[in-house]
Amino acid sequence: MLEEGDAEAGGDDSPKLRLSGAGLHFPSLPSPKKMVFAYDPHEFESFVEEWVPALETRYVRVERHGGAGDHGVDVAAYLTPQAMEGEWHSYQCKHYGDALTWSKAAPEIRKLFKAVVQGHYTLPSRYIFAAPIIGRSLVRQFAKPSDTRAKFLSELISTRDPVIASLGPDERAAVTDLAQSTDFSMFEPVDMDEMLDLHRTTRHWADRFGQPLPPRPQIMSPPAKHTPIEARYVQKLLDAYREEWGDKADTLDRVAEHSDAREHLNRQRVAFYSAESLRLFARDATPEGHFQAVLDDVHTIVVEVADGRHPNGLERLRAVLTAAGQVALTETILAKQVRPLDRKGVCHHLANEDRLTWCQGGKA
Repeated sequence: MLEEGDAEAGGDDSPKLRLSGAGLHFPSLPSPKKMVFAYDPHEFESFVEEWVPALETRYVRVERHGGAGDHGVDVAAYLTPQAMEGEWHSYQCKHYGDALTWSKAAPEIRKLFKAVVQGHYTLPSRYIFAAPIIGRSLVRQFAKPSDTRAKFLSELISTRDPVIASLGPDERAAVTDLAQSTDFSMFEPVDMDEMLDLHRTTRHWADRFGQPLPPRPQIMSPPAKHTPIEARYVQKLLDAYREEWGDKADTLDRVAEHSDAREHLNRQRVAFYSAESLRLFARDATPEGHFQAVLDDVHTIVVEVADGRHPNGLERLRAVLTAAGQVALTETILAKQVRPLDRKGVCHHLANEDRLTWCQGGKA
């Protein structure tokens, strides 16, 4: 039942279908709001876990606790390395078919105070109710912290809630004392529109809701000086140049004076940094693993080419780069962002990881 003032709950946004963001694009996906309305409680907690870090960049860690024995904490966000022994925020995820109201929120507050009294954790400095629909009456209630505390204490005297009724006299008195000394402005609700606006800024948005990725930033240009992240793949290129041109191109200084080797190295560096741009874009705009999937797709095909016989290391590299351009990538939200230059650069990222090598000892 809705409390007075909560008739706005759901409306035409109530979903008929449950989908999860699989990373693929469909022609008629429901809106993100409808998708979240259709989540089960477990999936809603996952959504909140993705959303919380966007709220506060100073969180040192965010953990999902929801489940048996969570003592009323669904998602915990820590502001210090001391976690629940330091300052922290608690996110309570409530997913109902109707609005979150005081009658549903009050038991969670009672559970919180009991857990603190029993020493399961310290009192968080903020306690946020996250729900698809927040009742207007609850918003008004939390807007008056002193009145909310008085209402809570009044109900605490006669409540039959097992969370409190099961306590002995001393613990029950301790819960009352804690509630009396607590600033109830720590309790606040957040509605779905605000949650979605913030989730949109996370790397999970496109994958979860099948939305387009943001525009990819401009490709990085190679710096004038080689950086530590280039050391391994560049050394492998120098090994290949030594096979091809001998001591005329076996160091960076000599490569700089050898026109063919210099131009070849410059092209490879441009490709490497193109792939590095893709890696950073994937890190910021997609869940973990999307760039790794591109690496794995390319490696699966080109490793067979690299393992074949070639006149020398430079020819092996050229054959691998050609094959990389023909790899059919797994269809993900990132795959459409991969350019031909990225594929070449991915080969050098694989060389950095020692998954590819151009000069294979005595094997031509």
